[in-house]
Amino acid sequence: MIPEVDTFIEKARLWKDELIESRRIVLECGLTEEVKWYQPCYTFNGNNVVILSCFKKYYALSFFKGALLDDPTGILVQPTENMQAGRQIRFTDVSQILEQEAQIKAIINSAIEVEKKGLKVDFKDTSEYKVPQELLNKFEEDPNYKKAFYALTPGRQRGYLLHFSGAKQSSTRAARIERCEDKIYAGKGFNER
Repeated sequence: MIPEVDTFIEKARLWKDELIESRRIVLECGLTEEVKWYQPCYTFNGNNVVILSCFKKYYALSFFKGALLDDPTGILVQPTENMQAGRQIRFTDVSQILEQEAQIKAIINSAIEVEKKGLKVDFKDTSEYKVPQELLNKFEEDPNYKKAFYALTPGRQRGYLLHFSGAKQSSTRAARIERCEDKIYAGKGFNER
């Protein structure tokens, strides 16, 4: 246990009891406690395994390689349709954590086994994502934009492709592409400042 997580829990507005109980469970499984992305994160041999995540409508144990985990009871959920690796166990009350303690520990132990074996998630290749026509038009108009876009890391490219494609109207897709121009030229991802 580290003091930074104690402070995090003390300052939590929501899900305080859930944080306390899930922290206890995770530590009983032998993971190392750290703080990453301003949240309690638990690692095995330096590799991220699970992070405690507080949301407005639910509390979650978020597993970094959740897609690879054994889940015989089906308690893991895919947070979004585009999430490839991560999975969550969601709760709306501390009693749910206590009732599912055995299943939670089994999932955590499965995650530890994944790390021991050095397993990796096979991510979809960036080329498998649809490139919106508006972006292809922009590439044709401005070859430097195309060069800057493809100089980005595959993960940053995916982030932009998902953001651009998420708009239903062509005009919105085109506006998003224009708004992101400076960030793309700067080599930054969609969520980077």
